Amino acid sequence: MLPRSEDDISFTRLVVAPRIEEDKAAEMRPLLAKSSSYAGTATASNCAGTGFYQKRRRRTASATSLCLLSDGAGVRRGRGQAFREGVGRAASETYLVTRLGFNLLGYLGVGYRWITRFIALGFYAFLLFPGFVQVGYYYFFSNQVRRGIVYGDQPRNRLDLYLPKSNNGPKPVVAFVTGGAWIIGYKAWGSLLGKQLSERDIMVACIDYRNFPQGTISDMVKDASQGISFVCNHIAEYGGDPNRIYLMGQSAGAHIAACALLEQAFRAAGEGESTSWSVSQIKAYFGLSGGKNFSAALQRVGVKSYSIFYEGRTHTDLFLQDPMRGGKDQLFEDLVSIIHSGDSEALAKDAVAPPRRRLVPEFMLRLARKVSPF
Repeated sequence: MLPRSEDDISFTRLVVAPRIEEDKAAEMRPLLAKSSSYAGTATASNCAGTGFYQKRRRRTASATSLCLLSDGAGVRRGRGQAFREGVGRAASETYLVTRLGFNLLGYLGVGYRWITRFIALGFYAFLLFPGFVQVGYYYFFSNQVRRGIVYGDQPRNRLDLYLPKSNNGPKPVVAFVTGGAWIIGYKAWGSLLGKQLSERDIMVACIDYRNFPQGTISDMVKDASQGISFVCNHIAEYGGDPNRIYLMGQSAGAHIAACALLEQAFRAAGEGESTSWSVSQIKAYFGLSGGKNFSAALQRVGVKSYSIFYEGRTHTDLFLQDPMRGGKDQLFEDLVSIIHSGDSEALAKDAVAPPRRRLVPEFMLRLARKVSPF
């Protein structure tokens, strides 16, 4: 855990990592009114857009006009159009992911070692494909997912929101930065985490960012910081609780999120330009598969932090294979218990929550673990 100093109880951080190889601050912009209800914001999102950020998204028909369709034929046309738009988005996302994959190969080279790893990656993806299909369907067609919300000026400055089904008050929020070797990172990689945490009444914002060669590490950190700023200042519009925001990153995303967090800490100490969010707005930081020596370094300078090692788990087990296995796993339960700490009602619900559904047969998961190139 990356908690704050003893003198500032509002500043807590956490690092969770498996064993693997390998502002003086300017005045913050006031938070939006906390009285926004989830139900009200959801309706606004569906029928009238969500303000400046959403106006920038292209639409082939206005959301308002769709809400006014009342006859049967109009409803059918609206559904047909929504389906076509969904398929179009799916095709666009697939093209982007494929292109990023070839970019990765180009920078790694085409030696024997990388050819064999590429084959292993293909076999690994094939074995997990049943799970990818189910999560992909949820990602593109679920009413609980708000895709491509604009948070900045760059083409990749988008984030996806995973909303809990219940609307009984503001929800805790996880701002998640996905991994991908700084080359193939993409917001959709967090869809499985978003789906499963939203089932536990936790909102998830998966932040996209420029990859290499689109940008440098500094660009990636800048993008992530802008995404975090959007979450801190606008999440109440979607039903999130701005007082319960948690920052999390996985693999390369853990590195980028940690850099964004440290950069804000330097600015708060009077180094650098002003910023629109503060580390004091983040309840905790989780670094999954990317804590490395970060926790120990923080402890040496007096920051409360700790690492949890999950015995026998690989770089991808905790993020892919274990969640696809279903049931209960310790990492997920640890995350949820920390996020829901202090909320006795939520903890009581967690205690009786049904096991997660299995997405991939066990023998395929075992084979995927053996051939994983990571």
